[in-house]
Amino acid sequence: MLKRLTIKKITITTIALFAVLLIYIVPTESEITMNEKLEYVDKTVNTHPIFLLDKNGYVSLTNIEVKNTHVEGLAKELATYLIKGESENIPSGFKAIIPPDTRVLSVATDDKGLLKIDFSKEIFDVAKEYEEKMAEAITYTLTSIKGINKVIIYVEGDVLTKLPKTKINLPSTLDRTFGVNKEYEFTSLNNINDVTVYYVNENNGNYYYVPVTKYLNDDRDKADIVIDELSSNFNYNRNLKSFLNSEAKLQGFNLKNNILNLAFNSYIYDTTVDNSIADEVKEVIKLSMIDNYDIKQVVFTVDNKEVYKSEIKD
Repeated sequence: MLKRLTIKKITITTIALFAVLLIYIVPTESEITMNEKLEYVDKTVNTHPIFLLDKNGYVSLTNIEVKNTHVEGLAKELATYLIKGESENIPSGFKAIIPPDTRVLSVATDDKGLLKIDFSKEIFDVAKEYEEKMAEAITYTLTSIKGINKVIIYVEGDVLTKLPKTKINLPSTLDRTFGVNKEYEFTSLNNINDVTVYYVNENNGNYYYVPVTKYLNDDRDKADIVIDELSSNFNYNRNLKSFLNSEAKLQGFNLKNNILNLAFNSYIYDTTVDNSIADEVKEVIKLSMIDNYDIKQVVFTVDNKEVYKSEIKD
């Protein structure tokens, strides 16, 4: 009996001591520290305008994911994406135009908005029918970069001043006055006016924009020509549209402090119920005006009331 009691006491004492030991060895919840390293994953996706060939062969404005934000790095990245096979991010329905195996040898910029880009000689392997469009795509893509308004194209150190297959002469310094998707509608060599008009096209249910530079015997202001072209060409052809009501008229415009104010009649509205303007109409007019005038902003008014103001272009 005494032996059993002694064993019981020893057992209880042992358990108690073990419990006390656990209290000191095992930390309480408040004492537990987390040594896990938290890793922040930036899921922000940066996109940038780029001009690629669409399924109809037009040099067209779309967007592509980019990694660079610095001007020279961004320029090299965009130029590389213009090379066939150099990006898996090319949107469906579009294609790059520069021949494969072409390399971007160097990119340099100055503080006056000029970008110099040097390509390897493989760039000359482009098909004859795409030679001029390639120059257009390079020029329009690189001048879409903030702060860049002029481009000089080099091929292995030499300025590209003539396209070898079509024999088209290029200005040594290119800007958007070079034109894109050119159409010649003049009947006389006198008073030729060049005007770039943006139209709407559709790809996989999404709208994108196609610039067309027209050469016309029309000495009116470019703003008047743009609106007349868009309103009279709802179905410009079987591929391009404008969505601007044929009754929409530009009643006047004013350019001051790099802001272009356009005064419209009420037919600019998509619907008179809420006086809304279709996004596609805003875009084709804004893009067209920015390409034809040195401006930072476009404003629409109806009956002297502001109805739309674009973002400020840097």
